[in-house]
Amino acid sequence: MVIFSASAMFFYCIALVLVTSRLFHADGPNRKLIMLISGLGVLMHGFALSKSMFTADGLNFSLTNVISMVNWIITFTFMVTLPRLKVIVVLPVIYACSIISVALLWLLPPQFIMHFELHPEILAHVVLSLMAYSALMIAALYALQLWIIQNKLKNKKMFMSLAMPPLMTVERQLYHLIVIGFILLSLSLVTGFVFLEDMFIDGKGHKAILSMAAWVVYGTMLWQHYTIGCRIRTAVVYSLSGAGLLSLGYFGARIVKELIIN
Repeated sequence: MVIFSASAMFFYCIALVLVTSRLFHADGPNRKLIMLISGLGVLMHGFALSKSMFTADGLNFSLTNVISMVNWIITFTFMVTLPRLKVIVVLPVIYACSIISVALLWLLPPQFIMHFELHPEILAHVVLSLMAYSALMIAALYALQLWIIQNKLKNKKMFMSLAMPPLMTVERQLYHLIVIGFILLSLSLVTGFVFLEDMFIDGKGHKAILSMAAWVVYGTMLWQHYTIGCRIRTAVVYSLSGAGLLSLGYFGARIVKELIIN
């Protein structure tokens, strides 16, 4: 796993440098080269993740593995959509987070074994939860990009380049992602209520409550957008607040339990 982890961090670092060095250049970074280099990083990251997750005792769903998996999904998504989506502004953040997640995967390997073969319905809930979280974290990155572009336009510091997406395009894509994430989050909550008997016990109640609070935030955002309209600043606040609630709900207790107490 060491070789795969080191290789993934190496390729992510190269991609990070390539993007950052020409982030606001008139022609933008070389998308094909970045896609190739980041693709190699995603491939090595995937191998490292599979080695860490699939063990002889079962699936290792430790905190570091879950964080790394979410980052892998986000990086893979942006790598695939890079040729047709103008999302260059957030790429440095994505590659930096991926480097950190791979390093955590390598340096902090706690065990949290789960036997999903005995409970496939729980696996469905976990998959829906991860997909919802990944989609809504991507939406949060879009919201950050939206905020950056709007501020630059307001301050008249925007240098329009091929790497800079139109404001309305980013806003439209943001709401598409929020809708997808909201549907997945709804399904995740429904399967949790149906299949998990300990959803509000054994120290898991905070996760359910914060997830429902995030669901309310995203639901309110979509209602406001499709009825009375939602200003960009308000949409950014909604997106980041929802992502923050979900992150706190899932990772807060596990950070204390797996990394601090142990």
